[in-house]
Amino acid sequence: MQIKAVIAQYGRALTALVLVVMASIMPALSMAQGLPAMGDGDEMSLASERQLGERIVAEIYRDPSYMQDPAIQEYAQDILDRLIQAALARGEMTPEMHERFAWKILLIRDRTVNAFALPGGFFGLQLGLLAVVDTPDQLASVLAHELSHVTQRHISRLIAQDKRMTPLMMGALILGAIVAGHSPNAGQALMVGGQALAVQNQLNFSRDMEREADRVGFSLMQPAGFAPQGFVAMFDKLQAANRLNDNGSWPWLRSHPLTTQRIADMHSRLPRDEPPAPAAPLVHAMMVARARVLAQPGIDLWRQWMQDAQDARTASRPLAERVRVRTQGLLAAQQLKDLKLARALFGPLQADVRHDAAAARQARLMDAELALAEGDAAAALEALGPAAEKEARPELLLRTQALLATGTAAAIAGPLQTRVTLHPGDGAAWQALAQVWHQQGQMLRSIRAEAEVQVAHYDYAAAVDRFRAGQDLARKSGGAQDYIEASIIDTRLRAVQSLLSEQMRERRLDQ
Repeated sequence: MQIKAVIAQYGRALTALVLVVMASIMPALSMAQGLPAMGDGDEMSLASERQLGERIVAEIYRDPSYMQDPAIQEYAQDILDRLIQAALARGEMTPEMHERFAWKILLIRDRTVNAFALPGGFFGLQLGLLAVVDTPDQLASVLAHELSHVTQRHISRLIAQDKRMTPLMMGALILGAIVAGHSPNAGQALMVGGQALAVQNQLNFSRDMEREADRVGFSLMQPAGFAPQGFVAMFDKLQAANRLNDNGSWPWLRSHPLTTQRIADMHSRLPRDEPPAPAAPLVHAMMVARARVLAQPGIDLWRQWMQDAQDARTASRPLAERVRVRTQGLLAAQQLKDLKLARALFGPLQADVRHDAAAARQARLMDAELALAEGDAAAALEALGPAAEKEARPELLLRTQALLATGTAAAIAGPLQTRVTLHPGDGAAWQALAQVWHQQGQMLRSIRAEAEVQVAHYDYAAAVDRFRAGQDLARKSGGAQDYIEASIIDTRLRAVQSLLSEQMRERRLDQ
């Protein structure tokens, strides 16, 4: 179901004036009122906030703009995880919140410069934002700001301010705001009716909340290992972009107005004797290039990047720029199925990054991806090298693809099972495991894994259907292994049916 259809179902609450950063659903609190105190008795509980986030994220998972890219996901998630640990250490996040919330980044295939936070610790990162940041410190500053909106319970405090705004209405507003970000038509639509217009007046963040997110986010940078200058540099970058692109194409700015006071505050917080920020690592240049290509800017730009990578002058560029240009060209060629050119560009890129461990690892992953695109699974396995005892997620998923292609995926079933046991919300790992079990002829297990994919995406109705399909298959088969698997399916079905009933009950209460 498209996000736009969901918005129609929930009352056609589209908005043209806001794009979400932290869902952009904060009321216009006056300066005289100040912020509600943390810990007010009327706050939404952590469990309720997490449930609201899951309901919104379930629709995002269905939207075509949601994408998976293990390399970018790992890179961004690592930055967020470091900020989370800093928030815990500084007392900005309680251990209970850390345990209950998801703290998960979702990638959105969109060229606009935007990131947003959702209830329950879910974060959206649009590829357009990663495509313009010069350093990981700048990306960390945006994520720190969004993380602080969550840790300071701004959504809960909003609900405490206005009991009339039900979770369902809020979910619709959040989804409508997301639509405004990557659908020009929806983004220009006005909310319908006087009641919707009244709600629209409550959408923007208050200046107090913005300053609070700035302050708390800035305080996380150095403890998390990031240069505080990244916060200031990002503000300067976005302010310049706002002046040059005041045409609606920078929604992050529009939902987070960068007042002179906020910019000055960030500059004043930076110590005068602060050493210069370190240069961006080569792996950052590769992630920026990856985001630019995967954002699908169009065939013409892809072709231009391919030409730039082949230009003889590329060899004389600074190393980081050279790596970015060659990565862009290689990935663009791969998108356009010019695998011969992609392979030709890989050699120089590999030579550029050979002395940088993190960048060399990304090159190996690209080598394996390219080999799979060429139909050479054996070469992909060679590029990945021997499997590590605890293999990182990008390597694990790529190795699974290669072993499936060679018909020898049985060996990867164990590592995948370990992965989903430790990370039950990893839908991609569950899907890979379903394919492995299907290739092995373990159909009952495969169906169960397919159901777990839906659970990971909070689509409990679809999960119940798959578990029931597993029950039907179990009735037609026998054997001890089938009996054990059938018992697991029965147990999981009851658990997910309970989640579905609770979800449906909440929907009825909100209507």
